[in-house]
Amino acid sequence: MEEKTTQEIATIFKNAGDSVTVINTDTTKGVNETDAEWKDRIRRNVEHLETIKTYKKLDKTTSIWTTESFTDIDKAIVDGKKVYGG
Repeated sequence: MEEKTTQEIATIFKNAGDSVTVINTDTTKGVNETDAEWKDRIRRNVEHLETIKTYKKLDKTTSIWTTESFTDIDKAIVDGKKVYGG
């Protein structure tokens, strides 16, 4: 196993932004979605964000993150948890 490349880290961070967008824009359930399904979708995106924040280098101590801003991610986690009561 090798360390993640700068490009891989950038892709992970971009994908985190996709989860932020889901949490911030999908503020009500979809037409063909139950309330439980909508809350579960938001929960999965929150869990994704929480997980990527913990990513470490191979030494299992040093974060892969350097200068990335987690302000939007942190806000989405808090807002998302309000949806499903997390």
